[in-house]
Amino acid sequence: MLAALLLMAMAVGCSAAPAANSPRKDVLLRDGWAFIRQDVPAAQSPQFDDSRWQRIALPHTWNAHDGQDGGNDYYRGRGWYRLHLNVDAADLRKQLFLRFEAASLVAQVYLNGQFAGTHRGGFAAFCFNVTPLLHAGDNVVAVCVDNSHFDDIPPHSGDFTICGGLYRNVHLLALNAVNITPTDDGSPGVYLRTLDLAETSANVQATVKLHNDGDGTQSIVAACAIKDASGATVATAQAQQTIAARSAADAMLSLVIPHPHLWNGRADPYLYQAVVELKRGSEVLDRVVQPLGLRQYRIDPQAGFFLNGRSYPLRGVCVHQDYLNKGWAIAPADIDTNYRLINELGASAVRLAHYQHPDYEYAVCDRSGVVVWAELPMVNRIGDTAAFSENAKQQLRELIKQNYNHPSICFWSLFNELGPRTRTDWQLVSQVNELAHDLDADRPTVAASHLPVGIPVNWIPDLIAFNRYFGWYSGTIADWPRELDALHAARPDRAIGISEYGAGASVNQHQDRMTTRPSTKGPWHPEEWQALVHEAAYRAIQQRPWLWGTFVWVMFDFASDERHEGEIAGQNDKGLVTADRATRKDAFYFYKANWSPEPFVYITSRRYTPHPPGKRAVKVYSNCQTVELVMNGQSLGRVTAADHVFVWPDVMLSEGRCELKAIGQRDGRTLTDACTWTISNAAATTHPTTTSVYEAP
Repeated sequence: MLAALLLMAMAVGCSAAPAANSPRKDVLLRDGWAFIRQDVPAAQSPQFDDSRWQRIALPHTWNAHDGQDGGNDYYRGRGWYRLHLNVDAADLRKQLFLRFEAASLVAQVYLNGQFAGTHRGGFAAFCFNVTPLLHAGDNVVAVCVDNSHFDDIPPHSGDFTICGGLYRNVHLLALNAVNITPTDDGSPGVYLRTLDLAETSANVQATVKLHNDGDGTQSIVAACAIKDASGATVATAQAQQTIAARSAADAMLSLVIPHPHLWNGRADPYLYQAVVELKRGSEVLDRVVQPLGLRQYRIDPQAGFFLNGRSYPLRGVCVHQDYLNKGWAIAPADIDTNYRLINELGASAVRLAHYQHPDYEYAVCDRSGVVVWAELPMVNRIGDTAAFSENAKQQLRELIKQNYNHPSICFWSLFNELGPRTRTDWQLVSQVNELAHDLDADRPTVAASHLPVGIPVNWIPDLIAFNRYFGWYSGTIADWPRELDALHAARPDRAIGISEYGAGASVNQHQDRMTTRPSTKGPWHPEEWQALVHEAAYRAIQQRPWLWGTFVWVMFDFASDERHEGEIAGQNDKGLVTADRATRKDAFYFYKANWSPEPFVYITSRRYTPHPPGKRAVKVYSNCQTVELVMNGQSLGRVTAADHVFVWPDVMLSEGRCELKAIGQRDGRTLTDACTWTISNAAATTHPTTTSVYEAP
């Protein structure tokens, strides 16, 4: 029964997570769903027979496999989900809500055949009050989800698979009549803003969105307690609030935290908790717990990003919510795996492309100290209708309001790679820029542009970053210094970053002595070329502190069903890690050498076997002070490197077995790595030629 289930409910990834013994109850509706991947007339009817439908658990997408196999023919259309839900008569004394963490792209929700609501947009949470639609006993939840192309819903297109389905969790909430509303654009209903931050104190304002679903006027107390990491209360405030029947109200609370402990990125991601309660006398009517991180930051056009008064270069990676054989239907454990790898890499920032990501992922970034670029899914082009503009604004409201309290988020991104339009066509960009500032007066706006620097839309947001692929889609790896300097020279008064750069790579394709890039649209994407592109790009980046943020495209290979290039059809292979998270590519270790404090050595091209004979350069990535290379038991010498790239340029490889060992020294520690190559003349004839012809992305 529902009443029993409520007592043991869990809220995985729910932004308004209930605390232990909370008056707010939350049931995760994971199991028992029936599903069919087609449109079925009358599937919302309680009497409909779904006995032949597939039985599934959430999260679920119907594009986990056809969305990654190539051909750009994955299913985009309607699917239906049905769930039987038993409700006790006593439960109907509560206000009951269905909360969806996301559904792609359009969801129509029915309870017992009656329409509960529609949500248009594939990435944000949404919530409906379903109390009037429920009755004691068996109830039927029916949801029609559609990931077709819609003219009014961004993104209109993109280099990624648009998975359909209930790909995040669904919750049943039971709240008292007076509550912290869960229907404020799907937000937690609590907004925490740091007004002043000094060494001696922090002034925090808490805005609490209240709703009275009852028939009479209610007088309640809204209270907030700030707890430190040990659980000790460090600040409290409360306010009396009267709420008319069937009405909303805001409670405003001011709190002063003495001697604040700052959220200081990866070095010290310190978090407080804000516990917000509604009380009527001694009775606690509702409780919501939210993270609070105290930090201040600024961006200087000449000196880059500063966190808490200190230079803090944002050197990071871009991340999609895609996972091999799962599509978008990922679990918290998958996100944890992602961030174990990101933290191993030592990245200080992530760009969460190209849409709102799960609440759980932002929370992981809060805890790990990774600065977040959060993004609106306005990708490639703007629709020409008022409906498109309204939906873009809706999705921005949801993005900002649902994630307002995450200290890791420092930027709201407005678009990615919009096509070249005239000045009058960019009105929507200006409108969403203004809306972002209205919703959040503290965080700057940003965008990712592939356009020439002089296009006016680049300069509408507070900050700009450019997607540039020298050495892959255009130009050569030698272009990086000149092209970066040209960006800065064009607008030295504006803060500029690099939002994407990189190259494709297969861990099963190898080639040495490369001087020109492979065909980006061809089948040959050797791992060695990706590494060379990143070495050249990052050397140029390191020498230009005015770059406030730079983001590798991309951390993990991901599904893009329209692609047919490299080794695997249906996949963008620019990741530093393979889509199954099993293999770190060579370029991963180049960044680990630059970003991670953990000492290590790594021999590159380790998968290049059989290897051709002759004189070859052997390369090691390491953050050690010196590295020695040993081949077949014989030392080839110890070398140093200023850029973490250790090279032995003329190593003679003779046919047969070659055992390599790298030995690094750092701060009195000895680190080793080893690999074995088979040296064979047959390897010299397996690689196609390369090209230097320009190809548009």
